[in-house]
Amino acid sequence: MSTSESRIPGRGPVEESVTPIPHSTAGESECEHALTHLYEYLDSEMTPDDELRMRAHVAHCSPCLAELSVEELVKQLVRRSCHEKAPAGLRERIHTQLTVMVTTTVVETR
Repeated sequence: MSTSESRIPGRGPVEESVTPIPHSTAGESECEHALTHLYEYLDSEMTPDDELRMRAHVAHCSPCLAELSVEELVKQLVRRSCHEKAPAGLRERIHTQLTVMVTTTVVETR
């Protein structure tokens, strides 16, 4: 690893030159903003640029790195512990609810 990089456990190297924190912070502190978007990061729902910024922030912020580590551990424990499948009837009802298309008609009155 070069001197211009640092590491986040389980995430690989982080470039020092990356500007930390995704999105605009809109009045939040950098840490509040990072923690607000922590699950987006853990669930890989960020843009590549935002992910790099988040990685840069937690690489330099011990409290946010600690929170990230705790949440990542919880996700791993839940993943390991939840091996049961939902009953077929429940799965079917949920699938039906998710695939129902709702349409509305707007009637203009004059």
